[in-house]
Amino acid sequence: MFPINQFENIQTPFYYYDRQLLQQTLDVINREAAKHPGFCVHYAVKANVDPTVLDIIRQSGLGCDCVSGGEVDTCLKVGFEASKIVFAGVGKADWEINLALDADILCFNVESLPELEVISQLAAAKGRTARVAIRVNPNVDAHTHKYITTGLSENKFGISMEMLDDVLAKASAMPNIELVGLHFHIGSQLLELQPFEMLCNRINELQDKIEAKGIRLKSINVGGGLGCDYEDPDKNPIPDFASYFDCYARHLQLRPGQELHFELGRSVVCQMGSLITRVLYVKHGINKKFVILDAGMSDLIRPALYQAHHRLDNISADAASQQTDTYDVVGPICESSDCFGTDEQLPVTKRGDLFAIRSAGAYGQIMASQYNCRRIPSSLVL
Repeated sequence: MFPINQFENIQTPFYYYDRQLLQQTLDVINREAAKHPGFCVHYAVKANVDPTVLDIIRQSGLGCDCVSGGEVDTCLKVGFEASKIVFAGVGKADWEINLALDADILCFNVESLPELEVISQLAAAKGRTARVAIRVNPNVDAHTHKYITTGLSENKFGISMEMLDDVLAKASAMPNIELVGLHFHIGSQLLELQPFEMLCNRINELQDKIEAKGIRLKSINVGGGLGCDYEDPDKNPIPDFASYFDCYARHLQLRPGQELHFELGRSVVCQMGSLITRVLYVKHGINKKFVILDAGMSDLIRPALYQAHHRLDNISADAASQQTDTYDVVGPICESSDCFGTDEQLPVTKRGDLFAIRSAGAYGQIMASQYNCRRIPSSLVL
C-alpha cells in the first residue's frame, strides 16, 4: 500500500498523498452529485492547499470554498475559475473583499450585518455589484466536538434566525448587493445523516417564510461536514457520498431552478494523506513503553487540539510477524499534549521504523507550525 522504497531517502516527517485515492474520491463525488440536477460542489480549501492536490481537484471540475483572501488568491493562481469561488469567513479585511470583488467571484458568504455594509460600500466604490449569500445559524446541534460545531444560534459564525428578517431586508435594499441565497454550515466530522436531515427541515421552514415576504433565492449553500473513518481508513477509504447527497435530495425542498451548493473539505482529502514519520527511540519506563517519533504536534496538531485519534501503522514491521507490544506513541515537542496515542497495540517496534499516521490529508500539513523552531513538513504526491 505504501511505496516504502521511495520513502527511504526523504527526510521525515513528511506528508504522503495518494494521487490514485484522491482521484477515485473525486470521481465518486462527481458521479453521485451528477445524479441530482442543480447540485454544485466546492472544495473547502482550508483542508489542504498542496499545489499538486489543488490542481488535481481543479481538473476534476470542483469549485472552491475559501475563508481568506490568501485562499482566494491561491485558487485563482492555481487556475480555478472565479465563477466557481465562494468566500466565507467572519473577519474579511477590506483588501480581501477588494481582491474578491476585482476577481468577480461567484459569491460572498456574509456572516454579519457590519460585513454586509462594508462589502456594499467597497462594491459601490468600484462600481460593482457583489453577489452575497447570508450565512444563517439554524440552531441545529451537530453533536460533534465543540471546536467544530458552528450552527448553534449564538456563535461567532453567521447570523441568528431571529435577526435574519432585518438582514435580508437591508441586503435587498442595497443597490450594490445582489442577494442570491442562504448559506449554512452546522459543523464538521459528522458520521450520521440525522443532523443534515434536521438542517433540511429548518431550511424548508425558512424558505417558506422568506418567500412569503416576496424574496426568492437562486441558491442554497449547505456547507459541508461529512466525516471520515479515522479508526479504519482501509475499510472506508471513500466516504458515503451517495447517501449524503441523497439525504439532501430527499429532504430539501428546492425550488424550480434553484441550485444547491456544497462545501466539502475533509471528506475529499482526508484519507488520501498520511504523515510519514520515523521512530527515534523506544523508551522503557516503569510501567509503560514509549515510541518516540520525529513527528510531533507541530506537524499534526489535531490530536492535541481536538483530542482526535489517528490510526498508527508501523509500515516497516514484517507483515507476517505476530509479535506485538503496547506503547504510548509520542512526539518530540516539549509539551505533554504531544501524544498521538496511548496504550496502542502495535507490532514490536524498534528505532528507525517508519510509521504512517493515517487519515492526515485534511487539517494536517496546512495546520503545521514551526513551534520549537521546527521545519514545516514537505509533501510527496504519488
